[in-house]
Amino acid sequence: MDLGLTGKSVLVTGGSKGIGRAIAELFAAEGANVAICGRDAEAVGAVVTKLTGSGGKAWGQGIDVADPVALKGWVDGAAKAFDSIDCLVCNVSALAVGDTPETWEKSFRTDMMHTVNAVAAAIPYLEKSPSASIIIISSVSGFEVDFAAGSYGAIKGALLHYAKGLAHQLVGKGIRVNAVSPGNTYFEGGIWQNIENGSPDLFKTAMGLNPTGRMGTAEEVAFGVVMLASPLASRISGTNLIIDGALTKAV
Repeated sequence: MDLGLTGKSVLVTGGSKGIGRAIAELFAAEGANVAICGRDAEAVGAVVTKLTGSGGKAWGQGIDVADPVALKGWVDGAAKAFDSIDCLVCNVSALAVGDTPETWEKSFRTDMMHTVNAVAAAIPYLEKSPSASIIIISSVSGFEVDFAAGSYGAIKGALLHYAKGLAHQLVGKGIRVNAVSPGNTYFEGGIWQNIENGSPDLFKTAMGLNPTGRMGTAEEVAFGVVMLASPLASRISGTNLIIDGALTKAV
């Protein structure tokens, strides 16, 4: 199926590894122009080189998304490189699990405010797109109480509320807004690999909760994101797409 993404310009925060990288690579495979960012400029450059090999344009910068000035500069730079922005994917998370002043501060500045600031910077460009969309990566921890209750879960819950509100606020501008909530997602260098190595009992418990007998992959999450960004999904806005292999039980 042609998802209609050829030539579209997509921005993905945190696109140098994990879920963000899988999202960027799938967009590129669909013929989209892709801009990414990440704190490791060298890693960003390596992914940009790979994305360019897919045939579309690719561009990236090494930045800290918690810095609003740098983040706006990245958005503006991508718009200049591609002459447009059609989709923004806010993917970065500090993964600050805990209930300390430090984890709350990190979760708020990185997960929440990077999303708010990226959206504010991108809206003037998205307004000009005939098929504009924003996709915010949340988590199943945002609507069910689990081991990440505290700063991580609460801020992910706030992102779901923010996405729903944006969908109503921006519908008149022709901009769709959706959230994606992955369940346990395992990839190299990710939180679950770290838990597997550092807290094997927690990892075993989490594995036992997955009805499929495994955790999800970054590529499985990426498919949901790219599908939502497609112009074919023109009627889908204000939803939260849960990608968890029937892990959660909330209705």
